Amino acid sequence: MAWWKAWDLTETLQSELSGKFERLMVALMYPPYRYEAKELHEAMKGLGTKEGVIIEILASRTKNHLREIMKAYEADYGSSLEEDIQADTSGYLERILVCLLQGSRDDVSGFVDPGQAVQDAQDLYAAGEKIHGTDEMKFITILCTRSATHLLRVFEEYERIAGKSIEDSIKSETHGSLEEAMLTVVKCTRNLHSYFAERLYYALKGAGTRDGTLIRNIVSRSEIDLNLIKCQFTKMYGKTLGSMIEGDTSGDYKNALLNLVGSSA
Repeated sequence: MAWWKAWDLTETLQSELSGKFERLMVALMYPPYRYEAKELHEAMKGLGTKEGVIIEILASRTKNHLREIMKAYEADYGSSLEEDIQADTSGYLERILVCLLQGSRDDVSGFVDPGQAVQDAQDLYAAGEKIHGTDEMKFITILCTRSATHLLRVFEEYERIAGKSIEDSIKSETHGSLEEAMLTVVKCTRNLHSYFAERLYYALKGAGTRDGTLIRNIVSRSEIDLNLIKCQFTKMYGKTLGSMIEGDTSGDYKNALLNLVGSSA
């Protein structure tokens, strides 16, 4: 019953409000997993695909979180999220997205096998810098199936072997949305809060505001780790998230965002 009341209120908000403020208020009415399912569905709806939205969500959520998103997606849209991604993307981008969605990574274990980490680093080097061309599937397999703790050790070993960071190798060996997806996995592995701080900063920086990115990241992290993201934001950019929202938005939309991020933002 509560769900239907919330849905009725959502429809009322959509009829009474407009623009960015409406989008923010509607986002707040959705339960978390259903909201992220909606964002994924809209990223694939119509002509063109917003790969950045799909990459952001799939690379930054835990496997349990992704399972709940998949359930919500199927319940709301009557189709499989995995099948829709396969239908809407192609090539190695499709493979890395499906691999992330299947949640093969160990989110919990802090165990690292040093020998396996060295082997993975050697395999990555052999798949990219050491050869003419790139074995993309080797990169995808290691990035999408190893735990974050293990990958951090792999990145260290890789830099020792290759003489350059894994990020630099990805940039030189791949391009486009596949490059973005791989770099996002690396960023989220190194520091998840830094990744979201960066997303928010570039949503606000420069001419125009990327309101979809701003709303999605504030709403989806508001009850998880937004305070930690705010601290990292200030550390990285020397200004608060709130001050950038204050300078880049206006009216009820600005006030609602500031209420979400808190007075010490």
